[in-house]
Amino acid sequence: MKYVLVTGGVVSGLGKGVTASSIGVVLKACGLRITSIKIDPYLNTDAGTMSPFEHGEVFVLDDGGEVDLDLGNYERFLDIKLTWDNNITTGKIYQSVIDKERKGEYLGKTVQVVPHITNAIQDWIERVAMIPVDGMDGPADVCVIELGGTIGDIESMPFIEALGQFSYRVGPGNFCLVHVSLVPVLNVVGEQKTKPTQHSVRGLRGLGLTPNILACRSTKELEENVKEKLSQFCHVPAANIVTLYDVSNIWRIPLLLRDQKAHEAILKVLNLESFPREPKLDEWVARATMFDTLQDIVRIAMVGKYTGLSDSYLSVLKALLHASVYCHRKLVVDWVASTDLEDSTKIEAPDAYKAAWNLLKSADGILVPGGFGDRGVQGKILAAKYARENNVPYLGICLGMQMAVVEFARHVMNLPHANSTEFDPNAKTPCVIFMPEGSKTHMGGTMRLGSRRTFFKVADCKSAKLYGNADYVDERHRHRYEVNPDMVPEFENAGLKFVGKDESDRRMEIIEIPNHQYFIGAQFHPEFKSRPAKPSPLFVGLIAASSGQLDKVLQGCSNGHVIPGKHQFSNGPYTPAAHQNTNGHAKKLANGVANGTYYPNGNGVHA
Repeated sequence: MKYVLVTGGVVSGLGKGVTASSIGVVLKACGLRITSIKIDPYLNTDAGTMSPFEHGEVFVLDDGGEVDLDLGNYERFLDIKLTWDNNITTGKIYQSVIDKERKGEYLGKTVQVVPHITNAIQDWIERVAMIPVDGMDGPADVCVIELGGTIGDIESMPFIEALGQFSYRVGPGNFCLVHVSLVPVLNVVGEQKTKPTQHSVRGLRGLGLTPNILACRSTKELEENVKEKLSQFCHVPAANIVTLYDVSNIWRIPLLLRDQKAHEAILKVLNLESFPREPKLDEWVARATMFDTLQDIVRIAMVGKYTGLSDSYLSVLKALLHASVYCHRKLVVDWVASTDLEDSTKIEAPDAYKAAWNLLKSADGILVPGGFGDRGVQGKILAAKYARENNVPYLGICLGMQMAVVEFARHVMNLPHANSTEFDPNAKTPCVIFMPEGSKTHMGGTMRLGSRRTFFKVADCKSAKLYGNADYVDERHRHRYEVNPDMVPEFENAGLKFVGKDESDRRMEIIEIPNHQYFIGAQFHPEFKSRPAKPSPLFVGLIAASSGQLDKVLQGCSNGHVIPGKHQFSNGPYTPAAHQNTNGHAKKLANGVANGTYYPNGNGVHA
């Protein structure tokens, strides 16, 4: 097993996750099998209890693991399926060591950071690196490890020590350290400054790790004299210094690495020079090129409560982007704070109220993502009501689906007291109720987590067609509350159809309003399995409906192929067989990040 460690210096948020993912892409394009590990130095055992404002979204894996959003980067870029163990945290390591100590496995020794914690870290890395994540048998060839935080952080010290030992443990030729650092340009002087990187590398070397490759983040390509200076003072060959400068979209980052021969430098350090293949990145080139040429805009209103931080809905944004590129549309996301749609805001902040409703009414489609807590719930209900009454394409995910059900009960079925027991435990009409599930993984708890199967109950519905007329689909869940199964007959008699259910017929997974151009809600989170080359079908449906292409897309998905001459890269059309999952779901393609109105220019940090 070969290991590539990606560390960061100077400041956080430089794009270590994208760098690690892009390294994986380039090595995979050379013909190597890749796996990934993310190390987070925080004490939480996982990201499940963190606020999205604190740490961005919680990414959910097939096995029910709630992990750091960077694992979403790895899965999207590398098209792999990771496990809960692929995210290492300080909490997990200390918990495992304490559990062993309580069982007497240390034979009465004094348990210390060195060697017990550092050994536990190394053992965890070696064990997890052997787990196949690409659907093939046997371990991968290279494990890309990202160490969160920046060099010098107190909380990451045990990991730095462990990784220093680990580089010695696996031996020369099996370990490559890539250090991501900032080369700023001071406006006053106008020149690229190397001192921050010099100090960062000096700190790294002082902790026992020597970088083999420098990945320098800068607004523009590094000048040759700057490279030479960095090489001289950081003791890194100039050929091993690459610039990750700002590009038009994030799919160009692997191309930057390829063009600067980063793969050759890595393969040389890992004694894989005999590996003769040049990276095959034609699809990445075509995708990046096509993204830059998109002109026809599709405008989606994102109605949520964490709209102040785009990372809170990172996977949703990526899924929207993948779908919009599939439909050849330039994505614009208008952030609508759900609280701003409510009557209380009309009184307290009339300008914010008016602006929110103007954004909602000018959108081509509306998306209400998942969430927890009662803040902004009424605004989500109003967004669903507007979409239903005005035939505007709507996609509700998890809580977004539940609020669409509540809205339908209140305004179509004339049940004014309809509510979720999450927000009103004594609701007179509880149409969404607490339905706990004992987790089948080591995570425990009452939440329904991870991949679960949904069976289509109506063959002719839009969602089944979007999934290629499959009988069932496996999607990832993260919730506790679900539609009250005892009320389902009432809803269906009133015109709301439950077209997808679990194997017991008691858990409602997908809703549709048949006579609406596109009104779909999903209890699961389809965004977690969306990939640049395999967009989530329900997101494709939303974008297609919002851009007047739904009938053609439904026809193409039902026939198991893409629309002739429509969905092509610049170098030719997709081959449908390459873009279907094991259930025959016809899928396909993309990327960006945000501020108020979101124009995904690809310069963001996350893939």
